[in-house]
Amino acid sequence: MKIFISADIEGITGVTSWASTRYGGKDYETACRQMSLEVAAACRGAIAAGCQVVVKDGHEDAMNIDADLLPRGVELIRGWSNDPRSMLGGLDQSFDGALYIGYHSGAWTNTSPLKHTGEDYLFNWVKVNGELASEFTLNSILADQMGVPSLFLAGDEGICCDASAEYPGIVTVATKSGVGNATWNRHPQDVIEEIERKVAEVLSAPLPESRPMADSYTMEINFKDFQRARGASWYPGAEVIDGFTVSITEPDPWKLAIARMYMTSV
Repeated sequence: MKIFISADIEGITGVTSWASTRYGGKDYETACRQMSLEVAAACRGAIAAGCQVVVKDGHEDAMNIDADLLPRGVELIRGWSNDPRSMLGGLDQSFDGALYIGYHSGAWTNTSPLKHTGEDYLFNWVKVNGELASEFTLNSILADQMGVPSLFLAGDEGICCDASAEYPGIVTVATKSGVGNATWNRHPQDVIEEIERKVAEVLSAPLPESRPMADSYTMEINFKDFQRARGASWYPGAEVIDGFTVSITEPDPWKLAIARMYMTSV
């Protein structure tokens, strides 16, 4: 079996402030190390189940994971390839499942001080088919289009609850919970051990199929700045909902991913 791991940092245990997620910030190196260790735990679990593993570093400049902390044989994708798949860059139909490590609550929630969906400085929120969307929402739909089921997610308690509601059968590990502008964190080693154990269990059982696709997908983006919304409105097929919100409907998620990449850049 071939498994794809998409990794972020805001859902890693101990990570509480934006400074910890950025170069030169307080505890950034500690956050990167723990991100690497949680990813490594998922890799070990997958390898124990007989899987080939590819990891995509999906945070900031996508060069946060220490490859030396990963098991031998794992392939690591660093940096960005200007691919609409973004945090799933490298995923295709050859993979048997997708895992998500370090994922976080979506922009509309109050379950993490680091809540956001996509580019935090650009968007207030994103909706897909009328429902508020997290990065897991966007990525798992794109994986579904490629026939790749989303099998496991580790991150804050809020995203674990949302992922379980959106994707029945997905297995989760909560690394922490959000309390106002604080986080209540589990011990790093406890998180590492549970990720490794649960990933091995998931991948040792018969794998489910991906979710059925919807007939079409409508994405709404509410921008922080009306000028950004105006720029996004020029995308072919885009509809202006109000001065800050643009909507687009497409038959498949791939075209939505392309539209979102354009709307981020204008």
